[in-house]
Amino acid sequence: MVVTLIVIGVIVLLFILLYNNLVGKKNQVANAFSSIDVLLKKRFDLIPNLIKMVQRYMKHEVDVLTRVTEMRAKAMSGQMNDTDTVAMDREMSSAIGKIMVAAENYPDLKASENFINLQASLNEVEEQISAARRAYNASVKDYNNALEMFPSNVVASLMRYQQKVFFEIDAQERKNVDVGQLLDL
Repeated sequence: MVVTLIVIGVIVLLFILLYNNLVGKKNQVANAFSSIDVLLKKRFDLIPNLIKMVQRYMKHEVDVLTRVTEMRAKAMSGQMNDTDTVAMDREMSSAIGKIMVAAENYPDLKASENFINLQASLNEVEEQISAARRAYNASVKDYNNALEMFPSNVVASLMRYQQKVFFEIDAQERKNVDVGQLLDL
């Protein structure tokens, strides 16, 4: 009888430890994601200034500017889940990169002090987003590992925890950049 109670006590204690560990990892992922979310909002707040600044010069890049504006509106709606946010971040980074490369074709724009300040602000935010992505991905790795490793996978399945997605670049961005093609926007 005493041995049975000890075994049950050990199992309950193990369950509690695993449960608390998983909850901690899940909350760490949520915290890291919210850091990215705050930085993405900061980036989206800079976009109207970027659009206003470059519209005067970039008549040929209307499609890119329109798409960036649409993405910002969708992101600001607050109706995106984690997976949508990851995909939006990937697309927005690409679009902003295209705008910055296209700006090279407009010497007056490049020389504008407002554009230089805006570009510096965007670069700073992009660096912060990059650092936040690394922290998020580290948290996701720990969390996803806990969901797959025994014995925490048993507790995770009881709690119906699902794996989280990583912030990754798509295959297109892994290729070498053809600067000539980017300048032909």
